[in-house]
Amino acid sequence: MTVPDVSNAADVSREPDVSSDAFPVAVSQFAPGADPAANRAEVARLAELAAARGAKLVVFPEYSSYFTPQPGEDWLEHAEDVDGGPFTTALAEVAARLGIHVVAGLIERRPEHPRRVSNTVVAVAPRVGDGPWSEASGAAASAAVVARYRKLHLYDAFGQRESEWVAPGEIGEPELFEAGGLTFGLQTCYDVRFPEVARRLVDAGADVICMPAEWVRGPLKEAHWRTLTTARAIENTVYVVAADHAPPVGAGNSMIVDPMGVELVTIGDETSAVAVAWLSRDRIEAVRRVNPALALRRFRVEPI
Repeated sequence: MTVPDVSNAADVSREPDVSSDAFPVAVSQFAPGADPAANRAEVARLAELAAARGAKLVVFPEYSSYFTPQPGEDWLEHAEDVDGGPFTTALAEVAARLGIHVVAGLIERRPEHPRRVSNTVVAVAPRVGDGPWSEASGAAASAAVVARYRKLHLYDAFGQRESEWVAPGEIGEPELFEAGGLTFGLQTCYDVRFPEVARRLVDAGADVICMPAEWVRGPLKEAHWRTLTTARAIENTVYVVAADHAPPVGAGNSMIVDPMGVELVTIGDETSAVAVAWLSRDRIEAVRRVNPALALRRFRVEPI
């Protein structure tokens, strides 16, 4: 039996996949701060740069709407509604104007948790044709939220206590969305230390995992970031698009990793940048023919 040769994976990292099904995706890195309007403007600027380079989907970091290194009362004050909030509305305007999908993290207001917020990721898509659509109230008429995710595993580690101000997300069926012939799933930052999160997304049908993050710098933290992100791609034979905050608070090194663990693009420690890679279902299928790990496993993941 002849199998495709994917052993020379380094070559793939040098040249974008330009097969007929290749879909251009951008990862974006910047340092969100305490000025929501400035954050929205930077998201728009970077999305324009990504679109100019051919991207049809761009992933931004966790807490792109508002961020201070230590959560507190200001997080409660700057929390927003997903439906009709200023950040999501701005994302919808960008998606509609540029004709691209936008994935980004925000601080979400949760009335049922008056002293805590949600760490939420949304995917906003431009409207195409007259097909079924789930409109986000107040968003631009030609773009809408198509998936959302509330962070499950909070960052109560390395001296931090995210759970003091953030409520964990509810465990439910993953919200996926389609773009460019691929299926995308969402997770956030610290979730990458829990491999079952990615596995549930893949079991639900995800080809690509979008992972906004605010991965804090520190001893060995950059090594953990690269190792864990790459491991999630390899063990699930999927793409991972990991967008981190820029230094000095974040570790940077935002990247797109392919199903063989190849870093297709990496931003490094740049303050504000985007990088584009071409994602392909052909590549996923070729890797899975050589490494059918998902088909050979003997355990499944279930919530506890």
